[in-house]
Amino acid sequence: MLELKNITKIFNPDTINEKVALNDVSLTLNDGDFVTVIGGNGAGKSTLLNAIAGTYPVDEGQIIIDDQDITRLPEHKRAKFIGRVFQDPMTGTAADMWIEENMSLALNRGKPRGFSWAIQESDRKAFKKMLMRLDLGLEERLSTKVGLLSGGQRQAITLLMASMNSPKLFLLDEHTAALDPKTAAKVLSITRELVEEHQLTTLMITHNMQDAIDNGNRLIMMNAGKIILDISGEEKKKLTVETLLQAFKETSGAAFASDRALLS
Repeated sequence: MLELKNITKIFNPDTINEKVALNDVSLTLNDGDFVTVIGGNGAGKSTLLNAIAGTYPVDEGQIIIDDQDITRLPEHKRAKFIGRVFQDPMTGTAADMWIEENMSLALNRGKPRGFSWAIQESDRKAFKKMLMRLDLGLEERLSTKVGLLSGGQRQAITLLMASMNSPKLFLLDEHTAALDPKTAAKVLSITRELVEEHQLTTLMITHNMQDAIDNGNRLIMMNAGKIILDISGEEKKKLTVETLLQAFKETSGAAFASDRALLS
């Protein structure tokens, strides 16, 4: 479903501030893979997702989704392939629009537009049914502005919106990092349900090593713009935080450097 071929991204090339964010990265995700991504500070995790989404054009390499080369496709045209949830709960929704208006925009993303009511009564019924599964009482607040919701409520809605049309690729960029532990656990639980229900091919960046181990069928670890570990199957099931840290040290030759990950 996703194939990266020798992706390289360099910021500020040929200057004193040159930074090789992605260094000849190759990666293949099969249909339905749920891959967690972890790494130290500046490892290239978010740059990887931004390159796939089209936020950053790559300097070298190819990006292929479902056998279609999207390397030179602009970000807004990739939106029909990709569902994305950001770290900041304020990103990904329109704060001044109602819940049902935000969900309607997500429902109609990539579809032909005509002259009709943007939200049909059948849409409202569908939105209520979707929101009921969150168990946050939002199904009775369709006309509430999204900006008035808590971070956790907003992130839960963003998850629903991003998965609504079963995108070919689901990108989650530390989407629980800004939430308190209880809310983060709730959002992560909803994430697992949606990924399983829609069989979404998923890349999830997390700073929490235990979350990276507990979720998905595959784990990759990045360092200095490269993928240094790729663990799946029975090997992943046996992982602990301690063995993961040891594997990082043996592969990279250095201790894991991420205060947030270690504190988590």
